[in-house]
Amino acid sequence: MNLQYQLKAGSYYLYDMRDKPSAVTGERRFKLKTDLLAIAFDNHTGEVHQHGTPSRIQSWAANTRRRLRAKGLWQEAEDIIVISGPFPVEEINKCLWMKGYCRRLLQRLSSLPHGKLQSRPSASRTNYGSHAGYGSQRNSQKGWQHQTA
Repeated sequence: MNLQYQLKAGSYYLYDMRDKPSAVTGERRFKLKTDLLAIAFDNHTGEVHQHGTPSRIQSWAANTRRRLRAKGLWQEAEDIIVISGPFPVEEINKCLWMKGYCRRLLQRLSSLPHGKLQSRPSASRTNYGSHAGYGSQRNSQKGWQHQTA
């Protein structure tokens, strides 16, 4: 539970909660800032391998799959799943904190709300109907990505 993502001003910030906050600002230094997030995990165990910017994670997954296939480990290469998109912060953090949670996230991926819409005030949500419905509508427009090979 040392690593934690937070959504600020439409971007995901990764913090290491072991770092002490600044004496001047009271803020921790962030380890990563990105607009979209990708998570690479094992489809069989649900264990997180990597997380961060989509381009870096896609590159890591492609290289890892290539190396595994070169060793004859075809099934292990196929088990590397990469998902990317604007996920709800709570779901991202659960993936980091709970072993195997990514498999559950993958099963619910199509029904998740758009991750960046959760910070909207509740009064503005009434214009769009239910929050989950609006998020689902936006997901189809944003193009969630799921890549297995």
